[in-house]
Amino acid sequence: MVSLVPSLTEAVARSAPRTLAGATDWCTHPPGLDVVRVGGTKNPKTDRILSLAPDLVIANEEENRAPDLAALRAAGVEVLVTEIRDVPQAFRELARVLDACGVPARPRWLDEAEQTWSSLPEPQTRLTAVVPIWRRPWMVLGRDTFAGDVLARLGVDHAYATHPDRYPRIALEELRACAPDVVVLPDEPYRFTADDGPEAFPGLPCALVSGRHLTWYGPSLAEAPRVLGRALRAARP
Repeated sequence: MVSLVPSLTEAVARSAPRTLAGATDWCTHPPGLDVVRVGGTKNPKTDRILSLAPDLVIANEEENRAPDLAALRAAGVEVLVTEIRDVPQAFRELARVLDACGVPARPRWLDEAEQTWSSLPEPQTRLTAVVPIWRRPWMVLGRDTFAGDVLARLGVDHAYATHPDRYPRIALEELRACAPDVVVLPDEPYRFTADDGPEAFPGLPCALVSGRHLTWYGPSLAEAPRVLGRALRAARP
């Protein structure tokens, strides 16, 4: 099997490591993963994938490009494409992927992650946020995104949740004018850091957060509320 989605790679590697033959260059977890690398999520090397003769390729409708998946199907490879727009859907799709990979029993990490999210207390307060995911040009979370749902369940409502686009390009001046309670800056897909991002929002609290915990759907879900909550609190002591 070949995975073209970093978070799904981690899920399969944790649950059925012997089934995984290939993964993208961006599949960084679990650490030390020893499989054939097949290029990026947006530009996979289809010839390398085909050389592995996989019985299944797992992909995502957002992270991977339709022409690449069509090329694999045309070559006779089965491709399972996930769609994940919120936390409950993430758990359903993870179960579907693991079942397709022949995992005989539901893994413990998946039960623990689902229990973590189902038992979250109702947020006592709610914050407004702007959530950039890129700069040059500035792009932010818009409607119908997994990361947006993650934040909403933690009491953070982002300013462009009803925008027609899922990842709209917004001028920096407009983002500043929103005057959110916090600016959430993940370290992927753009790697925002203490020296690259907060300076664009003078006077606004900025939370530097783990992109893996904000945008990945896999074993990291179990600790995501704690990790993200800590980063959000640190931004507004």
